[in-house]
Order: sequence, then structure tokens, then C-alpha cells
Amino acid sequence: MKPVTAPSTRVRYAARTRTHFDVILALFCVVLVVSNIVATKGIELGSGSWSLGSLQLWPVITDGGAFLFPLAYVLGDVISEVYGFRAARRAVIVGFGASIVAALTFVAVEHAPAASFYENQGAFEAVLGQVPQILLASMAGYVVGQLTNSYVLVRMKARTAERGLVARLATSTGVGEAADTLIFCAIAASAIGITSMGQFWNYAIVGFVYKVLVELIVMPVTVVVIAWLKQREPGYWDDAAPVVD
Repeated sequence: MKPVTAPSTRVRYAARTRTHFDVILALFCVVLVVSNIVATKGIELGSGSWSLGSLQLWPVITDGGAFLFPLAYVLGDVISEVYGFRAARRAVIVGFGASIVAALTFVAVEHAPAASFYENQGAFEAVLGQVPQILLASMAGYVVGQLTNSYVLVRMKARTAERGLVARLATSTGVGEAADTLIFCAIAASAIGITSMGQFWNYAIVGFVYKVLVELIVMPVTVVVIAWLKQREPGYWDDAAPVVD
């Protein structure tokens, strides 16, 4: 006869719902934190100089975040389309928290006494010392841009249901990226060395166009991923599930 285990002494674990949201959320946070770090490097593509009035057209000015940050909007679209606005808002909050933890860690390490044999304190401060300003810029743009992106997408979905996926992905990204880029560039410009309005508008316009183009280029992949998730997430096609989140 099996011994009966008293409820108070049983080893218990919380049930883990079978969902892919946690994996996507983890990727979302990694993209955001890494982008905030590498965005401290200003990048200038091209040689020579070409301007239209006060607007510098060439060389192209961007930052290191351009390599990875557009993926944050791709993931944001996936979350909003499959899981709804509340899930997207949760992703924004968790990503915000992860970035704050990273920035506070950098500040604490920067001000901690350096070892006598450590020769790279100046380089450490030059790179990671800019992260708090970049973080402020990123968070301001990110919160407004991501929530705008998600809101536009779910409102359009409320009207079109499963139709018009590409249209709502493109529209929501354009609106969200415009808000994000303008806010981010206004705060972060001085941190990467931008000193003129011509350079600023180059930075902002190039950033917006580039991010939207990346979204459009990878959209076929985004659509496939969304379709794959919709087929595998329990409850998505359940009539009892909420139609609008």
C-alpha cells in the first residue's frame, strides 16, 4: 500500500501553460537590452559630404542599434497579432524592467573602485557610461512607439479579423516607428556625437526609413511565424477565447 503524503509536505510545482509567449518575450528583452548598449556607437556610412540646405544627405548617420533594434518591432507585431494588446503591454513592461536593471548595473560597476591592474576604466566609462542617456531615449521612444504600434494593430484587427494581416503589420509599424524614432533621436543625438540639425534630421529620417524597410523585407517571415503560432497556440481558434484583447 502506497503511503499517503500529507498536502503540506507534498512537493508542488505550478502548472506551466504550453505557450511560445515566454520564448518570444525573452528574445524581445535580449534585443532591447543589447540594442541599448550598441546604440552608444555612432555610425557614419559613406565619405564626402552632400547636403540639401541644412539637411545633411550624405554620409548616412545611424547608430549600432540599427543592426538589431528593428527586430523588436517584428517581435512586437507577432506578440500583438497572436496574443493581443495586454500581452504586448506586458512585453513592454518586462523589457523596460530588463533595460533598467542593465543600466543600473552599468552605473554601479562604472562607479565601483577599479582594481590596480585594470587599465580600461576610461574605455569602460566612454562606452557604458553613455548607456543611461541612451536608455532614457530608448525607453521614451520604445514605450510610446511599441504601445502605439500594438494599439493600431489590434484596432485594425478588431475591424478586419483575420483578413488584411500585411496591411495592419505595415501600417502599425509605420506609425509606431515614426513616434519611436523621433523621440529616441531627439534625446540620444548628443550621446552619439551629433552636433547639427542637418545631422539630426539625417539620423532621424535614415533611422525611420531603415527600420520600416527592414520590417517590410522580413514581413514574409513574420507572416509565416504568425501563422505557425496561431496553429500551435492552445485556445487561439477556440470560440470561447476573447475576440478582442
